[in-house]
Amino acid sequence: MKGNAVVFTERNQVAYQTVDIPEPGDHDVVVDVRHSWISPGTESSFLRGERIAGERPCKEGDPSPFPHAAGYQKVGIVRQVGRAVTGLKVGDKAFVAMSKVSGLFFAEAGHIQPSVSAQDQVWKLPDDVEDLAVYAGLVLAQVGYNCGTRSAFRAGERAVVIGDGLVGHWAAQTLAHRGADVVMLGRHDARLGLAEQPIRTFNMKRASIAGSCLTSDEIAVVVDTVGAMETFRQLQLYMKRDSHLVSAGYLGTEGLIDIQKLREQEITLHTPSGWTDERMEATLAAIHDGWLKTKPLITHRFSAAAAAEAWEEIRTNRDSCLGVLLDW
Repeated sequence: MKGNAVVFTERNQVAYQTVDIPEPGDHDVVVDVRHSWISPGTESSFLRGERIAGERPCKEGDPSPFPHAAGYQKVGIVRQVGRAVTGLKVGDKAFVAMSKVSGLFFAEAGHIQPSVSAQDQVWKLPDDVEDLAVYAGLVLAQVGYNCGTRSAFRAGERAVVIGDGLVGHWAAQTLAHRGADVVMLGRHDARLGLAEQPIRTFNMKRASIAGSCLTSDEIAVVVDTVGAMETFRQLQLYMKRDSHLVSAGYLGTEGLIDIQKLREQEITLHTPSGWTDERMEATLAAIHDGWLKTKPLITHRFSAAAAAEAWEEIRTNRDSCLGVLLDW
């Protein structure tokens, strides 16, 4: 089967190409893709050639991971189901994570049309969904949900989210929904401006953490979504005993944490990664219920054929470029 995909052909090179897709089997679901959502942090890291796998950095001697079809999240309409597939039928609205592809470095693809996937990579969306696009970032929204549900705290206690990217926003929304007093730290006014009350924001370009509103109450939770260990170390001075560090930012080969320094305050370390079916279903329900908001974070849309332009926008417009959708 032939299809089209967004392919990273080599470092920092993006192309819309025809690709080979394996014929669907008895356990596969074929979906006609309508929208895919770029994960700018993870996918940019792959585009720069920094990773050889999801959490594994490229090291000397590793093969070049190019070409490969980027991404891991999309939505569409079920076209075909295999004989062994249950719970899905032709015409259903669906979210898809990884799809199959042939002839590239990885055998999985994200931004691809049509999508041929094993059933465990497909989630049925509610029948009453009108705008499929709001579910197109479900995996990344689930990462934010995971970050925001890891820690125990009392209502009203301070939670600080490091990073004004998509995961930062969804972690902050989840913490606020659970009753935390949430402050989001970032460096981009336009991105910070997308946060809604009661979430407060703080631009670290304009002031230092010391002496800011962050120090007025003890911090119960720090969620690092960008791998900013130096920022965490500054915040640690104001963290309460029995507080929590949720480390979700990619740290590459620099992910050393001094456990003894955490022990002094009995700080619990959480290291969320990937997705589970249970969390995906919970995140899907949160979006459907309306408290986990995705649509306000969609800042740019491009046709899939213009994917190279989308990536140039991501590279050059870091202040206001956040949620980027490809329309198929």
